[in-house]
Amino acid sequence: MRLSAALRNACRNLPVGPGHVPRHGSCLVGVRRTSTPLPFGSHRALARDASTGSGQTSEAAVKLRKQRDGSVSEHAIREVIQQSRQELVQLCRENTAITPVLAIIQAAEDDRLLEINKKMAAKVGLSIMDISLPGSCTEEEVLEEVLRLNEDAAVRGIYLHLPPSRITPRLLSSLAPHKDVDGVCDVNVGRMVRGDLSQSFTTPQARAVMELLTRHDACLEGKTAVMVGGEGPLGAVLQCLMEKAGMALLRCHPDTAALQKQVGGADAVVVLGGAPSPLLAGWLKPGAALISCSPSLTEPCAGAESLAVSSWTEVAQLSAAFRMQNVVQSCGMWAECQRYQPWRLRPLKLQPLSPVPSDLSISRAQTPKPIGQLAQEIGLLPEELELYGRSKAKVRLSLLQRLQEQPNGKYVIVAGITPTPLGEGKSTVTLGLVQALSAHLQLNSFACLRQPSQGPTFGVKGGAAGGGYAQVIPMEEFNLHLTGDIHAITAANNLLAAAVDARILHEAAQSDKALYNRLVPSVNGVRRFSPIQLSRLQRLGIKHSDPAALSPEDVRRFVRLDLDPEKVTWQRVLDTNDRFLRRISVGQAPTEKGHVRQAQFDIAVASEIMAILALADDLTDMRRRLGSMVVGSNRSGQPVTADDLGVMGALTVLMKDAIKPTLMQTLEGTPVFVHAGPFANIAHGNSSVLADKLALKLVGEDGYVGECVHTHTQTHTHTHTHTHLQSLQLVASGCSNLKKQIQIAQLFGVPVVVALTSSTLPLLLHLFVFYITTDSQAELDLVCSIAKDCGAAAAVPCHHWSRGGRGSLELANAVKDAAAQQSSFHFLYDLQMPIEEKIRVIAQRVYGADDVELTPKARAQVDYYTQQGYGSLPICMAKTHLSLSHMPERKGVPTGFTLPITDVRASIGAGFIYPLVGTMSTMPGLPTRPCFYDIDIDPITEEITGLF
Repeated sequence: MRLSAALRNACRNLPVGPGHVPRHGSCLVGVRRTSTPLPFGSHRALARDASTGSGQTSEAAVKLRKQRDGSVSEHAIREVIQQSRQELVQLCRENTAITPVLAIIQAAEDDRLLEINKKMAAKVGLSIMDISLPGSCTEEEVLEEVLRLNEDAAVRGIYLHLPPSRITPRLLSSLAPHKDVDGVCDVNVGRMVRGDLSQSFTTPQARAVMELLTRHDACLEGKTAVMVGGEGPLGAVLQCLMEKAGMALLRCHPDTAALQKQVGGADAVVVLGGAPSPLLAGWLKPGAALISCSPSLTEPCAGAESLAVSSWTEVAQLSAAFRMQNVVQSCGMWAECQRYQPWRLRPLKLQPLSPVPSDLSISRAQTPKPIGQLAQEIGLLPEELELYGRSKAKVRLSLLQRLQEQPNGKYVIVAGITPTPLGEGKSTVTLGLVQALSAHLQLNSFACLRQPSQGPTFGVKGGAAGGGYAQVIPMEEFNLHLTGDIHAITAANNLLAAAVDARILHEAAQSDKALYNRLVPSVNGVRRFSPIQLSRLQRLGIKHSDPAALSPEDVRRFVRLDLDPEKVTWQRVLDTNDRFLRRISVGQAPTEKGHVRQAQFDIAVASEIMAILALADDLTDMRRRLGSMVVGSNRSGQPVTADDLGVMGALTVLMKDAIKPTLMQTLEGTPVFVHAGPFANIAHGNSSVLADKLALKLVGEDGYVGECVHTHTQTHTHTHTHTHLQSLQLVASGCSNLKKQIQIAQLFGVPVVVALTSSTLPLLLHLFVFYITTDSQAELDLVCSIAKDCGAAAAVPCHHWSRGGRGSLELANAVKDAAAQQSSFHFLYDLQMPIEEKIRVIAQRVYGADDVELTPKARAQVDYYTQQGYGSLPICMAKTHLSLSHMPERKGVPTGFTLPITDVRASIGAGFIYPLVGTMSTMPGLPTRPCFYDIDIDPITEEITGLF
């Protein structure tokens, strides 16, 4: 085995003591006159012999030592085992997730050492994972096992029980340092060399040698030692430990001509390998210590009565005990890592320019931190991160389990009072706020944003990364594909659509028997139901699990969904604005045998699967929700679900990576979760529950999570705000809507902060942040005064677009103060209320309508959903965002109107009912002059232009 060049040099360049001349084939280490404690944990040596002061021990001391030498290692082993066992019991008591497993990879090695390690593991209470490879195994085969064990969460330590010639530098470098309980990988050896023992493991054999030396002689400082052999990590580590203990060390090759002279003057001789069998018969001076780490020297040599001898067996047993202690230490290190880690965020410097450049220019001028570095700064573990290049990564949901006892931070909702038709500004305010909190006030904060759809990016709106000096970077990656979540939703949605039409076709063309034979085929003469098919049998109340046991009636019920083509509600999706797909016909090919029906495409973010992604709690919950999605009705009027089609497992497979939020960063290097993107016209329009949950745990109890909401739903609080007003009277008049929005927020019992910048309003939960546009200082002062008089906790101007986080400091302080107030959040209605009554509560209390009016179609749908048991679902209103009423032209605070409900639809898997107020399109169209006219790429540099 060889160390890397850097480690070899570090070991060879240790200080050389005066008066000692290095000889050929040896390395002399000087004496450091300090009393640095040895890194042996809390176990201490037993009673020591006193030194005569002349370098020779007294005759009485030698006699006493001879009587006790056989039990020196036994005492040490007993102490180490007892301490390790106690520590492990305590660790397991405090953290039930600990799995104390030591994996041993062996390949035709000496079984004596293997048995010793297994016995020591049993005494401590560790489990052994024994991986036995053939003696002819290749380096690749061993490497494959090492890499697998590195990723195995159940394994806390890896021990390579291989012949020295098989332990190659490549294997050593592949070992995960936190599992290298033998302390032989370059990282652990390097830490040992520089004296960093806090997060590393000391080689067990080296610890055993030092412990035995210490127990043989109370004071090692000033003593001389000879190390015979030992060119690998063991020799390097042992050299460092001896030097730290103040010993003068001479390293000798076993074949050196001066070996007898060198060992004859030593106080201790350590044989690491290659020593001749008659070694030291009369070479060592009386009272010297002889420690053998070489299996070739297993018995005390002749004439050793006056020596303190530790045989290979004793060293091997004590080494095994220390190895088990390292495994326990690894468990402790793992448990410590599982605890909440304080943030060590290092913000990026921002130098705003005036006039403010384009968003893309600003984004390109800032170099983002490596995403792994940001993850480490906010307390994420390496195994919780899945890198997607340098600047973005998926975060695994195991984080929620690890931090389940961690209190949540404060939840701040940001949305807008009056969006323009394109709804600009909400993301920018959110990002400006969290940049101010984290980069300038040193308060943990996270932004949670939706993933932008490709439709608006290439249509008329453009990207959604924020703007000016309050952005997510890199802007191009944020707006283009990101980590492929929307593509996964598109694939899953269209798989289900294909399954619907295929099932209609096959049921129409085949008999019950033929369908059954194809759905449950005979494979190698055996027919069996798949687990998904068994679940369907259970739902149908059919108790048989043998395909041959079903009656003809059972077979018919099993194979026939009897979907009515005219009542299919599941549509195909595409993440492109394409108005010509709003109404299509499918089944035109001759192979579809005349099964033509009218259908349509929606934009991908309008898929119910997207809404489920935003609302699911974990993969299990997502699978349940996906299976519950209703795709249409059968000819008896009963709902047919994805579960009935047997496709929910496949849908979950397609969504297994999309469920993990994507970590990115702001221009100032503060963290952002980008996840989900439900279409706000027919869904809740904000980032995911999972992103919020993860962020609330990561920021800690005193931190903040800013959630950007793009909703057009039940808290519809949009209005019109006059810009460039001519008089304060007009400003006061325009604030009528602001007053209404504050009142609406107060319906939910949470504090409100008004941010004066560039238009819009919010949803619900811990804190509301509003923002509007005004001009002169007098107008700003008037708006702030009106907002406070109406009950807002604060109203402040913001300049994040032109200044970044520093421009939102006043807002950040206002949010901090408001979040400290007592919140009494409550919902607007009881879920058990009838569907129509829940709609009425929203219309009257939020929008200010006199009443609601349901069309016959809408009322029939309400009756149907109630009959099917969906009446207790919450309501998500789908309505224009340009007015509190259903009429876009009615600004301010409309009154005296009845809210028309033209249709009522349901996303059963997502878990809400959405009434349609007027006509809502779920497939946007391209304008005459789309954004794609400006978007291009330099084929040489691959630099993208035209995004905004």
